[in-house]
Amino acid sequence: MRSEAGLALNASVWFFAGQIGESEPVRHVPIRAMPFTVGRSANLDLSLPCNSVSKEHALIYERDGQLFVRDLNSTNGTYLNGERVTDESLVSEGDILQFATVVFRVGRDEDEQVEGGTIQQDACDRALAMVQFDRLISERAVVPFYQPIVNIDDLSMMGYEVLGRSRLFGLKTPGEMFATASQLNLEGELSRIFRNRGLEEACKLAENTNLFVNTHPIELVEPGLDESLRAVRKLHPTRKITLEIHEAAVTSPTALQALRSVLTELDMELAFDDFGQGQARLIELSEASPDYLKFDMQLVQGIYNASPRRQQVLDMLVRMVIELGIAPLAEGVESQEDHETLQQMGFQLGQGYLYGHPAPIHDCKNP
Repeated sequence: MRSEAGLALNASVWFFAGQIGESEPVRHVPIRAMPFTVGRSANLDLSLPCNSVSKEHALIYERDGQLFVRDLNSTNGTYLNGERVTDESLVSEGDILQFATVVFRVGRDEDEQVEGGTIQQDACDRALAMVQFDRLISERAVVPFYQPIVNIDDLSMMGYEVLGRSRLFGLKTPGEMFATASQLNLEGELSRIFRNRGLEEACKLAENTNLFVNTHPIELVEPGLDESLRAVRKLHPTRKITLEIHEAAVTSPTALQALRSVLTELDMELAFDDFGQGQARLIELSEASPDYLKFDMQLVQGIYNASPRRQQVLDMLVRMVIELGIAPLAEGVESQEDHETLQQMGFQLGQGYLYGHPAPIHDCKNP
């Protein structure tokens, strides 16, 4: 079903902004003539190579200067701002139009300068990200990445930090995902999905590979973290796991001691993340000692040519941590000079681009 040339839009150009495929960049798709057909068939105005989209899915047309959409009896439906289209529906600028699982924002360019191509500004389109977030949660569409953690003395691999990405428009980075999750009060749910997906994918790694999995600060004040960890251990009974918590999220020594007891029971280790980024909580280091202390990159980067005073302070902190039986880990190591200085200070572990970038599981190696 190919639309004829129809009426050209002289006053303005409507367009769709979104991803045609998960692996593709965000694009503008201009609608320069009406009617405009959408579906899986290759001969339509907008062909969407997705099995959930019907061959002839929807029709876009203009009447009296207004834009309308009509579903063409598709299998999985056409949705306008989350509502299924059952008859013709009026479409306005800024609306979210969804063909089965493919989502677009509707825009209008009054200057007729819209061209196909990547557009960076749409990465911050929160309305579209909200629609995509439902898919992220329901389909658990998080893509785990793993960054190496090495022994500083010989650069041997000791484990990986589990990180999360996605291929969904507007939700590709952890920052974008958690910003959207916060609007829905789902930060804890997203954090659990990050952990669970990361551990599932890591089945390709040896069981003794230490996996550092993260928490969101809200998990330390909301119920459910203990149950989540017990479920993880049941699914991965022999996996070596270290739970990371942000040092600024540690506000109750009693709660931290209770968490430490649960981790000991489950044979999991504990790491404080981003130590020194904000308020360094030294008291908790003695009352509920972690197994690892990850020094924030702001303390680490450029240390080789830092002032003697700054080097002295970091050296003192490292020695104190080691005396407490905690393994110091330097984050954000990017230069050989910093590596050598940190090694001299007594750092036992390192993480950063010098040792390896975050990568999908198929690029990871066993220690």
